[in-house]
Amino acid sequence: MWQWYLIRPDCLRALEDPLVKKILPRYVKVVKDELPARFQITKRIVFEFDESLSEIELWKEHKKLMKKFYETKAFIDKGKLDIKDLEIPRFSLLDLKIILTKDVLKNCELCERKCHVNRLKGEKGECRVGNTCLISSEFIHLGEEFHISPSHTIFFMGCNFHCQYCQNWTISQWFEEGYPITPNELARLIERRRGEGARNVNFVGGEPTPNLLPILEALKACKVNVPVIWNSNFYMSKKTMEILDGVVDLYLPDFKYGNDKCAKRLSKVENYFEIVSRNHLIASKQAEITIRHLVLPNHLECCSKPILKWIARKIRKKCIVNLMDQYRPEFRASQHIDINRRLTREEFEEVIKLAKKLKINFIT
Repeated sequence: MWQWYLIRPDCLRALEDPLVKKILPRYVKVVKDELPARFQITKRIVFEFDESLSEIELWKEHKKLMKKFYETKAFIDKGKLDIKDLEIPRFSLLDLKIILTKDVLKNCELCERKCHVNRLKGEKGECRVGNTCLISSEFIHLGEEFHISPSHTIFFMGCNFHCQYCQNWTISQWFEEGYPITPNELARLIERRRGEGARNVNFVGGEPTPNLLPILEALKACKVNVPVIWNSNFYMSKKTMEILDGVVDLYLPDFKYGNDKCAKRLSKVENYFEIVSRNHLIASKQAEITIRHLVLPNHLECCSKPILKWIARKIRKKCIVNLMDQYRPEFRASQHIDINRRLTREEFEEVIKLAKKLKINFIT
């Protein structure tokens, strides 16, 4: 474990960093095993299973049990209740979330593409993920943010975006085959990596959203206390956001574009800004959040500046923003004249200057 800190010495004191402790206090305590991860509380909220309940009734029950979740979490966080005193019931709120996810998958609208294919039968939509969970790799990652590394990062195959400059394009666009893994196998990997010193389990890809069902099933089988990170393009549907509530400890979203035109041309998605900004607002109310913004060359006025101004207006005090300057022309970037080069130092410094002016809590 300690040899990792020789590679990333900034990680060693990350959990004592004033900004991290201020913006991400609960995440820090879960990493230190001083508080339970949200999914471990969710597994202890009793769900009175009744197979006759309709989909509408199941969602009403979910809303009721989420209130119970937050009440229980408040007691635990204040030290008035020990999670060890709560038994895991036969059916829990986490089981209800799994049932709801299966219902969504029958006519898939896990993300806002809403392909309406029956994923349970193996039908595939835009992301090309069927009913088998495939991953590219999993390992303890030392290249994430200093408060996230060392991170057990699981790279799921497939993505609902088609980013022309994707750095993980062999995963997201299926140039790899991936290998199948069961929820129980995922759970054992999560337990093993936590024991090896991982601070968290980091679901990424590609994109984790199409694999919501096996992720929830893995967490149901997982016995260790580990914070859950949702590392995503944030194009999830409202239903998916509701299901993730009470599961995710730290959201790690990409905020890519400040307008729909750039999103359409460079990632092939519609209505980007409305959907992704909506989900940032929802996420900031559900859990803690670290936002990533990869600064693209020639996209300061149309993307970087509008994004930072939106963050400053809406969620400035609730998030850490990682301003990223490591853009490199990958995949099909050479076909787009505006992004076929590296970012300049002057461009990045201009973004930093604005972040300071807006008093955003940022790291680089």
